[in-house]
Amino acid sequence: MNLTDYVRKVSREDFGKEFRHEAYWNRRLKTTGGRFFPKDGHLDFNPRYYEADQDLFRKIVRHELCHYHLYFEKKGYRHKDRDFKELLQAVDGVRYAPPLALPDAISYLYRCQQCGQVYPRKRRVNTAKYRCGRCRGLLTLVDERNQSLG
Repeated sequence: MNLTDYVRKVSREDFGKEFRHEAYWNRRLKTTGGRFFPKDGHLDFNPRYYEADQDLFRKIVRHELCHYHLYFEKKGYRHKDRDFKELLQAVDGVRYAPPLALPDAISYLYRCQQCGQVYPRKRRVNTAKYRCGRCRGLLTLVDERNQSLG
């Protein structure tokens, strides 16, 4: 899918206005659905929202287009401004993107051989170099996974 063409289509259909800049995917966005850059007018979008729910993604596009169109009309384009709130409600955009279920960061589980102390870690630990902080016992890799301890 060409993102810029999609944003132009949403802008024409939902706002009756043209989007004249570029839209880009940005995988580095973690907690937000999109961003508007007033300096050059481009938009960034989180592709994880598109992959998760396309209806929600369209509402996120509307949200960013509210910032975009209000900025170039020299009206209040920030979240706290009345113009922004009214336009967002009129086009049925989302105020805030709901949090995505991100993969859990804990990938390695180590256990002390002597006292049984458990050490969940994001990165590998050199067991020849590091020991248990409680009793100085040897550590062993118990589980290598992509889920949390639960």
